[in-house]
Amino acid sequence: MTGKIMALDLAQAELSETTKAYFAKCEEKLGLVPNVLLSYAFDEKKLRAFTDTYNDLMLGDSGLSKLDREMIAVVVSSINHCYYCLTAHGAAVRQLSGDPKLGEMMVMNFRAADLSDRQRAMLEFAVKLTEEPAKIVEADRAALRKAGFSDRDIWDIASTAAFFNMSNRVAAAIDMRPNDEYHAMAR
Repeated sequence: MTGKIMALDLAQAELSETTKAYFAKCEEKLGLVPNVLLSYAFDEKKLRAFTDTYNDLMLGDSGLSKLDREMIAVVVSSINHCYYCLTAHGAAVRQLSGDPKLGEMMVMNFRAADLSDRQRAMLEFAVKLTEEPAKIVEADRAALRKAGFSDRDIWDIASTAAFFNMSNRVAAAIDMRPNDEYHAMAR
């Protein structure tokens, strides 16, 4: 698969001016257009649905910090062994935390990282939602409230974990590859 961003051979659609501008903004802010976006570029409607959801969950107003949300992405992706998301969101954890070791620890075993009780509660909930969603009970939500999360925060934790479970499965199905640049970021 050398040089390819995914295993499927889907031709990129003719991009609208809006999408071209969005990709240019990615290039300006990140220095690259993430391969996940290029993977969705065969269908602008699917691309827009993905980016709208991603931007709302990861960048929108929330009681969760950007680092919290990236940590959820990494922990869920670690369970699912999603190479793309571990690489991309591991880089984001390194960058947002200013700690390259934390980024690596989150990928390998978040339980060994120096995290707050609040972060641990959030990540344990994301793990349970990923591994055993049918076993989520009121006690799990109560543990998050005890750790200081509001009901809106619980919604955001669940939505972020659910989104990454979905995107991990798409990435696995199409063998999506991360941009090479992610490997060197924030090291």
